[in-house]
Amino acid sequence: MRKQGKPREKDQRNIWISAVFGALLLALYVLIFFFSAQNGEESGGLSELISRKCVELLNALSGRNWTELFMEGLTEYFEHPIRKLAHFGEYAAMGVLVYGMWYPWRERIGGKRRLFLLTVCWVFVSAGADELHQAFVPDRYNSIWDVLLDTAGGCFGGALCWGTTRLWAGRAKKKKGGKIKDARGADRGAPPGI
Repeated sequence: MRKQGKPREKDQRNIWISAVFGALLLALYVLIFFFSAQNGEESGGLSELISRKCVELLNALSGRNWTELFMEGLTEYFEHPIRKLAHFGEYAAMGVLVYGMWYPWRERIGGKRRLFLLTVCWVFVSAGADELHQAFVPDRYNSIWDVLLDTAGGCFGGALCWGTTRLWAGRAKKKKGGKIKDARGADRGAPPGI
């Protein structure tokens, strides 16, 4: 008869970790769906409002009193980059949440590399579904470039998690006096400066 101590407790902990990340991911999906369901006028108005607030903040931080015409020009100039940065940020957060949701099961998946690949594929499919959804919303358009930008955001989020977990593993190994293996599996000792 098998002991039901630590492995079972670890699986329960992993389920809770995955559930928390999964719930946050679901909330992010709802937020993305809400933004994607806005028609062109609503979406443009929100982007303009955010851009305007950023310009007002820049004006306040600069200590200058910009003219209204100048501020309108900056608002229009920043609107598109802010919209794209929001896309990137949403999907970077998705990359972090997907990676975090599956991280406790990384050994069953096949390691961190496969987990990163799963994260990128997940984000790519989600971005494609979001763009498909936008094709049916009035005054909105879908774009493969947005899918690629969103996927780049997910790659960034996943890479951030991968790098963070490698740093933590390096610090833990250094505390134990062990060696760290590089991407090829060769020993490379403790990372410098850690």
